[in-house]
Amino acid sequence: MSGVSVTGARSELGRLLLQRRARGGAHINVAGQQANTLLHDGHAWKGFARVALAGVRRAVRAEASMLVHASFAFVLGRPQKDPLRSIAETILECEQIALSGPIPACVVRLAYLYGPEAGDRRAYRKAFRLGRPYWAGARKARQYHLHQHDAVRALLVAAQRRNAGRILYATDGKPVSFMQFMDDFARKIGRRTPLHVPLIAAPVMRLIVREEHMQQAALAMPPRAPAPRVPGWQPVFSDYRAGLDQSIAAWAA
Repeated sequence: MSGVSVTGARSELGRLLLQRRARGGAHINVAGQQANTLLHDGHAWKGFARVALAGVRRAVRAEASMLVHASFAFVLGRPQKDPLRSIAETILECEQIALSGPIPACVVRLAYLYGPEAGDRRAYRKAFRLGRPYWAGARKARQYHLHQHDAVRALLVAAQRRNAGRILYATDGKPVSFMQFMDDFARKIGRRTPLHVPLIAAPVMRLIVREEHMQQAALAMPPRAPAPRVPGWQPVFSDYRAGLDQSIAAWAA
């Protein structure tokens, strides 16, 4: 066992990976994963194409026996409009660069990330305690989520040569809308009735919330959990509510 080699080591996911051990000289690329959450109001997509493409091109040149490329499960929703459509195209381009590179590689498409290391969640916590409304999107648009610690384990477990050439998934397996996810979080920190920005206010809210986030919150994922799942991996936090409890407890520790 040895330390993990990471592209994107300064990201929240990258810092968690650097604390772990891995087999056989694998390299893990998490460049661009700072945008893989519904918690940043779309602002983390700024400069995404540049960061993601530069990251994967750097990762395929790593001295490693196996490359695990962290990608985005939401591309299964097939966004039809820009800017999210262009982002999805860049994501798919990065996957192909990883899979066609000189190192045996696999792709792990991660669900939307959350967890105690997520700085954006702390911002929402402060906003909820102040009673501020948030952009909740459509109640019926369900997405998959994934605790950061489960994401780290999925990437490490995927780093096996038998997975080379494959596109795998790591999600909690139970889709819920961003509205339900965030309302439950708000209630857990004491905001009994979280406030939503009405959809009719979208033109004004674009001054604060980027179009990418609005499109993501409205983009429904398939009702069945994406497959194939990373072989040998199961999420510890298959219920996002338990994952939120762990995150809140970690902040209080």
